Amino acid sequence: MTEFLQQPLAFGVVAAVLGLFVGSFLNVVIHRLPRMMEREWQAQAAELRGEAAPSQERFNLATPRSRCPHCGHLITAVENIPVVSYLILRGRCRHCSAPISGRYPVVELLSAALSGYAAWHFGFGLAALGALFFLWTMIALAFIDLDTQLLPDDLTLPLLWGGLLFNLAGTYTDLSSAVIGAMAGYLALWSVYWLFKLLTGKEGMGYGDFKLLAAIGAWLGWQVLPLTILLSSLVGAAVGIALIVLARHGRNVPIPFGPYLAAAGVIALFWGEAITRHYLAIF
Repeated sequence: MTEFLQQPLAFGVVAAVLGLFVGSFLNVVIHRLPRMMEREWQAQAAELRGEAAPSQERFNLATPRSRCPHCGHLITAVENIPVVSYLILRGRCRHCSAPISGRYPVVELLSAALSGYAAWHFGFGLAALGALFFLWTMIALAFIDLDTQLLPDDLTLPLLWGGLLFNLAGTYTDLSSAVIGAMAGYLALWSVYWLFKLLTGKEGMGYGDFKLLAAIGAWLGWQVLPLTILLSSLVGAAVGIALIVLARHGRNVPIPFGPYLAAAGVIALFWGEAITRHYLAIF
């Protein structure tokens, strides 16, 4: 089996198929984790008020079973095959024909594509294993931030510690660069946050963004942070201007920064060293 997985094409296909099923689980995480956090906040608020926590149905990543939000139809295993079930059902609930969000197959296909490419790019080994964990977490964080403008500590902190753990063996960078990257990543956006707040009196970003950039620094080292910040800022600015001009998105409506940080982190994972080397060579 190991010899089979050491073949780049075979390993890429296996990783892509695995990515499809992980993508299905990521859809659950994207949908449920913010609601789990909200319930926890409500319970904490009730405790501070000296009240009993509100009685609610058990709700976590495993319970209750997935169901149609329109009619409550329980999703069967046959209806939950990544991408295939969506195509067979033509994007509609089998029971009530309500439309199913296209987000679900998009997340599954994105997870499959990135997983397969990571396996091909790094080859069978520790680097590919870490890259899969990094990519899957980035996908979940990006879509959660798009929906809620939250970057949960339940994802950002394990991502940060995971980067330091993998770099104990120098998987992506040496340990000292990873530790400095984590500190510098956090402090870079923390400084921007406070400078913006002092100048405008407003909060320009959330603390989750600091932690996400710190996690990227922990995985890839401080050397990729300038590239990551530049890429995320350029893409974020372009998308923000496009939303304001084309979609009449109000200037005072906040735009989540996490998806652009995540996209820049993915680019840096695969091509960061080459881009930085090419950039430095120009100057």
